[in-house]
Amino acid sequence: MRTPPLPGDQWGEEEDAALAGMLPRRLRNPEGAGNALGTLIRHPELTKAFLGLNVHLLFRSTLPPRLRELAILRIAKRRDCSYEWLHHVLVAAKEGMTEAEIEAAGEGRADGELERAVLRAVDELDGDSNLSDLTWAELSEHLDERQRMDLIFTIGTYITLSIAFNALGVRPEHER
Repeated sequence: MRTPPLPGDQWGEEEDAALAGMLPRRLRNPEGAGNALGTLIRHPELTKAFLGLNVHLLFRSTLPPRLRELAILRIAKRRDCSYEWLHHVLVAAKEGMTEAEIEAAGEGRADGELERAVLRAVDELDGDSNLSDLTWAELSEHLDERQRMDLIFTIGTYITLSIAFNALGVRPEHER
């Protein structure tokens, strides 16, 4: 790891406050927070600001959880981010996705028109920072304005997280 999680003896009130919007008190520690948040907490002000958006995308988004996970899995594969991939494989499975669907999402494949459009949106935004008119039209047939906005921000946020986790060297917990 280039930037390891903050050691427990360096956690204090500032770190606790930065994680308060995301984690219950019992998890606001090096073991409970895990490698990703344990690393990000080295910059408490940035972490607190970022988690406001991330909490919305994970827990308050208008986007259905399955579509969110499809997008995140595709991003994780495109960005070769093992932390995001391994973490969101578990989340996707909890959302009812099969192992075959999870692997297909990583490869940019899905059965339904909307799911294919979501995966294409990831590829387009990650490649050109824009959506084609075709993709926008297909998303618009199934998602309302707020859902489309949540999708775009989910894609952008998880691209950013993948960059950060890769550059900082965040590893999945079992590699700690």
